[in-house]
Amino acid sequence: MNAATDTRVNPAMDFTGRAVLVTGGTKGIGFAIAERFLAAGAEVVVCGRTEPADLPGALPRGGSRTARFAAADIRDPGAAAALAEHAAGLLGRLDVLVNNAGGSPSADAATVSPRFVEKIVSLNLLAPFYVSQAANAIMQGQETGGAIVNIGSVSAHDPQPGTAAYSAAKAGLLALTRALALEWSPKVRVNHITAGLVRTEAAASVYGPDGGAGLAELIPMGRMAVPGDVANACLYLAGDLSSYVTGADLAVHGGGEVPARYLATSRAGR
Repeated sequence: MNAATDTRVNPAMDFTGRAVLVTGGTKGIGFAIAERFLAAGAEVVVCGRTEPADLPGALPRGGSRTARFAAADIRDPGAAAALAEHAAGLLGRLDVLVNNAGGSPSADAATVSPRFVEKIVSLNLLAPFYVSQAANAIMQGQETGGAIVNIGSVSAHDPQPGTAAYSAAKAGLLALTRALALEWSPKVRVNHITAGLVRTEAAASVYGPDGGAGLAELIPMGRMAVPGDVANACLYLAGDLSSYVTGADLAVHGGGEVPARYLATSRAGR
């Protein structure tokens, strides 16, 4: 069984009694993250801007628990603060925050509107800052502190065409992670995941008619990530095994991309 799809609980990853908030947790990577924390024993709140039409069936489940939903537009500082406080009120505490909400459609930097840029930077950089600030205020008052995990992107390190605003925001998120780790230690640990290409339903059309299968040869591990790969990394960074890890950037990208010159040489020799 692939570790990314294995939902059995490792004793070292036991989150029984812990409270977790996952932004953007109703679909894709966020959904898988919430499911994995639930399976590990945690109580989980997920948020989105709008409530799924088929609640509670659309919510992540794990073991005998179902995630609780809270509607919030976390680009608004007041709504972000209220979300963290609401999650802590529902669950009695807040041990883990996963800043997963984000993303961007492709856009031409030469013609993109200022409004578009503002929205992308707000969602991918400012919103995680706002929610983290509110979560930190709660976690600093807890004897056991807490952990924050920011879901970033390879675009922060290696921008692609059409991702100027998104890449800039994700680069900012990585820098923000390191800055908050410096300021909020030792009570609150803040870490970052550099996620590579992840196979989700929403992204399948972006990767071409084969849903991304043709991209496998570009990745040293020979496959695209699945949401469970990112979820497993979240459990590590939020758990006791990483108790001395803060300000870190954990690459979950299968080795990145094979250099184009290597692929060109390989193809020429066939």
